[in-house]
Amino acid sequence: MNKTIFEITKMDCPSEENLIRMKLDGISSIANLEFDIPNRKLTVFHSGEIDQIEKSVIELNLGGKKISTKKTDQTEFKENENQKKLLWSVLIINFAFFIIEMTTGIISKSMGLVADSLDMLADSFVYGISLFAVGGTVIKKKRIAKLAGYFQITLAIIGFVEVLRRFFGDEKLPDFSTMIIVSIFALIANGICLYILQKSKSKEEAHMKASMIFTSNDVIINLGVIIAGILVHYLSSNKPDLIIGTIVFALVIQGAFRILKLSK
Repeated sequence: MNKTIFEITKMDCPSEENLIRMKLDGISSIANLEFDIPNRKLTVFHSGEIDQIEKSVIELNLGGKKISTKKTDQTEFKENENQKKLLWSVLIINFAFFIIEMTTGIISKSMGLVADSLDMLADSFVYGISLFAVGGTVIKKKRIAKLAGYFQITLAIIGFVEVLRRFFGDEKLPDFSTMIIVSIFALIANGICLYILQKSKSKEEAHMKASMIFTSNDVIINLGVIIAGILVHYLSSNKPDLIIGTIVFALVIQGAFRILKLSK
């Protein structure tokens, strides 16, 4: 067995990890992949030559560069089922709040809530692509990734168009109280996700650390929507809601393009 270490300069969250896993899936010589996202390192345990693996890593355009290859006696690798259960819990919470925020966002006329709901959906996709497609073929996984990416982009573009319509039109103010209350619950939900991840015995592992960082970013977005709701009330203007909605829609599209990379 050989052990090859890559430096992946643009690997900073689970999106890139899933991207790499999907790209390397199907290469029979690979026995195991270990990710150190905080230090942007990928360790590949494999038999035979590294050429095909190295070519696949470079093709991702994530700044992949081989650092070293050496022999190793390690031949057994154990999947951590506890991690999978925890990530399933996080996925379910995110998807539930996608439905809640989308529904209340439409009812309250808040683009901030609608955009945040799509961010929750994006998180669900990131975890779901790998979990739903476990054991599936490479083609099946790529199809799921392509559908998820295009669906997400379509929703975000519709959101952008609606933001423009409301910006130039004479729209009623969004219900600031709904914005604040729902975002507080979403904040609590993301807090629960962080607690679930923290509770893991393997929380010091790179993947779980990265997942916590990923969820922490959602907390910042939730706070942004809460602040926008407060400003809507005090300024009697829908502009703060439209601004935070635009920012989050842009983040959703960025995430969608990452997902689309999985389908290539």
